[in-house]
Amino acid sequence: MDRYSEAQEVLKHADCLHDARAIAAAYDRMAAAIRAEYAQRQPLILCVMIGGLHPTSEITQRLDFAFQIDYLHATRYRGETTGGGLLWKAYPEIAVRGRDVLVIDDILDEGHTLAAIIDSLQKQEAASVKVAVLAEKLHDRKAPGIRADFVGVTVEDRYVFGCGMDYKSYWRQLPAIYAVKGA
Repeated sequence: MDRYSEAQEVLKHADCLHDARAIAAAYDRMAAAIRAEYAQRQPLILCVMIGGLHPTSEITQRLDFAFQIDYLHATRYRGETTGGGLLWKAYPEIAVRGRDVLVIDDILDEGHTLAAIIDSLQKQEAASVKVAVLAEKLHDRKAPGIRADFVGVTVEDRYVFGCGMDYKSYWRQLPAIYAVKGA
């Protein structure tokens, strides 16, 4: 079966963990907490591509204060369902030195990619680095010391997709979070 057909079947049988209404409410809560933290600090918001594109868009549309936005692209998945070694595809163009930086991503799973991103930003002398993720997966396999400062929803330890997260490069655009049946 080709990937497209497989993706169609996966969605047809998937379990909806958080519907679109729950996700919108999570974005509202996250934006309120981020506003309380950063409204007077002119932060640099960094979107982690590709998964962070949807959460970054949803969250930043709810912010009513001045900030700069840029992106970075570091991945371990490359269209697969398991991670490999870290590959940096793009670094932020806006200098982070001395800046309060908020990194926005789709999910905190094991956190190895986020840990590498945070380490890189700290080496570039960011004043502070915090992380916002739409979803945090509940398990005990997280990289040492990794945590998100702003979390929209939690998800069980299954393969999830939607809201920026993909199934073999498909279904990022879905407004809800789904889990692969049996995974």
